[in-house]
Amino acid sequence: MNLFTLFISAMLIDNIILSRFIGMCPFMGVSTRMESAVGMGLAVTFVIFCSSILSYALYYLVLVPMELEYMELITFILLIAAFVQFTDMFIKKNSPSLYKQLGIYLPLITTNCAVLYVAMDNITQGYSLIETMVNSIAVPAGFMLMLVIFATIRERLRGNDVPKCFEGNPIAFVIAAIMAVAFASLSGLV
Repeated sequence: MNLFTLFISAMLIDNIILSRFIGMCPFMGVSTRMESAVGMGLAVTFVIFCSSILSYALYYLVLVPMELEYMELITFILLIAAFVQFTDMFIKKNSPSLYKQLGIYLPLITTNCAVLYVAMDNITQGYSLIETMVNSIAVPAGFMLMLVIFATIRERLRGNDVPKCFEGNPIAFVIAAIMAVAFASLSGLV
């Protein structure tokens, strides 16, 4: 597969939020402010990229030679949990304001199914190391793009008149659905 095609497909066409509905918890929870959306996007990008590369190495250098492929799920979960703890400590030390904005959603990256999905998908698809790296940047880039777009729309909505029954999450779900339809139109692109 062409690397550019893989990147565009993973980022826009097969976006994990809008086409697979993976990672919806931080999408709905952190997207109320632009700063927290960007911070979460960067943290998820770091965790997905690093954990995917290490998961790839762990799978092909340890699990496959020892014929322990069936242990991939538990080993990937442990690896992801370690990276999230590292990221949590790093952000807490270097950016206390971002740490406070992200709140409970930062430790929840551990249980964010998007992180595990990318690590498992790279193995399932049989990607090479380069393809794994491209996919592991494209997927969180698409995640971050959707967070930023969604946060921008939600910030603009705060200043507008929204019917009372649609305030808060109902209008957010309507917007997410419209975004999903809009990005689904790109499916014929690749």
